[in-house]
Amino acid sequence: MDPRFDITEAEIARTVAVFYGAVRRHEVLAPIFAEHVGDWAAHEDRITAFWKGAILHKAGYNGSPMRAHLSAGNVRPEHFEIWLALFDEALRRTLPPWSARAWSQMAHRIGQGLRAGVQNIDAGRAGPPVLR
Repeated sequence: MDPRFDITEAEIARTVAVFYGAVRRHEVLAPIFAEHVGDWAAHEDRITAFWKGAILHKAGYNGSPMRAHLSAGNVRPEHFEIWLALFDEALRRTLPPWSARAWSQMAHRIGQGLRAGVQNIDAGRAGPPVLR
């Protein structure tokens, strides 16, 4: 199967590393991630494997991003806007414009789904699911 867009494994790994460097410095996201990530190198390898699978159709990632975000307990819907802004900045810093746009579109689709899942869990604590 062909890649979703033109990008190398090295570019994926570099983008993930730049992104998580920004996360570790961010005043809102850093404490959230710090509660769940003890080994940053292993976490970055895992997320790099996720993106290699999603973009390049490479095997190697075994997990459920939705389950991970829901079970964290401290991830809120508003965190995804911050996450995506940092991710878009990492994409702009590391990739040619066309690849950055293609990956950003994919990340935003995934982010919308994760945000909706987290939002529904939050709403479930106080009422019926949010259907938007």
